[in-house]
Amino acid sequence: IDTVVIRSGIKKKDAKPVVDAMLAVLGEALGDNRELILPPMGRLKIRKEKKLPNGRVLVAKIRQTSQLKKSDDD
Repeated sequence: IDTVVIRSGIKKKDAKPVVDAMLAVLGEALGDNRELILPPMGRLKIRKEKKLPNGRVLVAKIRQTSQLKKSDDD
């Protein structure tokens, strides 16, 4: 969240609910085995799934069509 605050220039109290909501949406999509297109990260697709007693393990493939620029604050 701190990196999002630095990059966006918004206050932490404003960024936190948005980041939390976005992670919840992404988690639900992964739970439904949906393919995700997340620019600039790329296209994420679940390849394998192993069910465990307390959850599951997902193996995902991420395909990027272009190189990401490395940031100094990561």
